[in-house]
Order: sequence, then C-alpha cells, then structure tokens
Amino acid sequence: MQPLKLQPASMTLSPFNQECMTSASSFTAAERIMSLKAAVLGGFGAGLVSLVIVVLRRSLTLGTVFPLPGLSINLATLTLLANAGIATLSGALFALTYRYAVRRDTNVQLKSGVVLAFTLVRGLAQVDAGSAIAQHLWPFAVACGESLVMFGLTAMILNFAMQRQWIKPFGPH
Repeated sequence: MQPLKLQPASMTLSPFNQECMTSASSFTAAERIMSLKAAVLGGFGAGLVSLVIVVLRRSLTLGTVFPLPGLSINLATLTLLANAGIATLSGALFALTYRYAVRRDTNVQLKSGVVLAFTLVRGLAQVDAGSAIAQHLWPFAVACGESLVMFGLTAMILNFAMQRQWIKPFGPH
C-alpha cells in the first residue's frame, strides 16, 4: 500500500478553484463597514424591541416589570438582561443575513421570507415542546409572535436605514 500524498490546495486546480481565484471578491473594506453598521443597528433595534416586549409581558402577567428591592440583582433582573443580550445578538445576525439576502431586490416575499425564517428558528427554539403541547400550543404562538414582532420591526429599521442610505445594500452599486 502506497502512502497518501497530500497536495496543497493551491496546487489543485479545478474549474471551481480557477473561478474563485480569478473573480474579485465583493467583500471590500467598505462592505465590511456597512455590514458592521447593519449588525450594530439590527442588534440595537432587536434588543430594544425585545426589552420592551419582555417588560410589557411581565407588567401584564405579573403586575410588575421586575422586582427591584433596593436595585439588587436578582433572578428576574438577570433573566431580563440575558433575554435582551440574546435578542441583541440574534438581531445583529439577522441584520447581517437580511442585508446579504435582500441586497437591492425589491421582492417583498424575499424580505418576508428572511424575517419568517428567523422568527421560526428563534420562536420555536425558546419553547419546551412537552409543556407547549400540554398547553395547546399556546407557548409556540406567543414565542413566535414575539420573534415576529422583533424581527419584523428590525427589518423595518434596516429598510429605513437603507432608504436614507445610512446603510447601503450589499452588492455592486
């Protein structure tokens, strides 16, 4: 049996590799900066929307936003901050994906599809399936509804920023 000879990737040329080596990348420094701006705006927007939703839900169901006796850190406060942090990260990733997927396309179905995909992934992942089924699927609907509002409003913020050219759509101008 002969030993396996490994070739560096740069020495193996296939039509795909030749195409990749000759084509110019669309990821310029300016595109990266626009992506960073989109991620920051999307993260901030989604985090803020999520924080408002959680505060409203707590005030409606518990009658209080979060128990803060003397501004001490407790489980309710930590949960609120963790939810806002996760929503901020989710919003930043959503904004990046939205910018790359939508580009300069005016197709409403494409824009809605990106929002719905993120809504379902985030909303369904938040709920324990056993308890949701026992509660007649109500937790799924609530979690997906909250995610839909969060990502829908974040998409509106991104579209507004693109219309004002604070953020430019991905791709050639």
